[in-house]
Amino acid sequence: MSARSSSSLVTFSNPFSLSGYPDELPAGEYEVVVVEELLQGLSFEAYRRTGTYLTVQGKGSKPGRTEMRPIDPEDFELALKQDQTLATSNNDSDAALSPQEE
Repeated sequence: MSARSSSSLVTFSNPFSLSGYPDELPAGEYEVVVVEELLQGLSFEAYRRTGTYLTVQGKGSKPGRTEMRPIDPEDFELALKQDQTLATSNNDSDAALSPQEE
């Protein structure tokens, strides 16, 4: 059986959480790793996704530790969409900074 993996970087503008994990993750850049296996017995090359992982940097008492958390791709896409919606609504806000007093 042959396997392959690919990775991409995603950026969250706001803190987010994913089902299956109790902690909220901070805004920032995260690596997503997708692992696929080659399907055998076909007359053409095809792959099936076997896992999706989010790389999370350690914090608190484990600052140097990196964790690859298995995630549900649909749950992850939902978190990305929610982040984009929140980022867009924050940019469209009518709030403005007051001019500095001299």
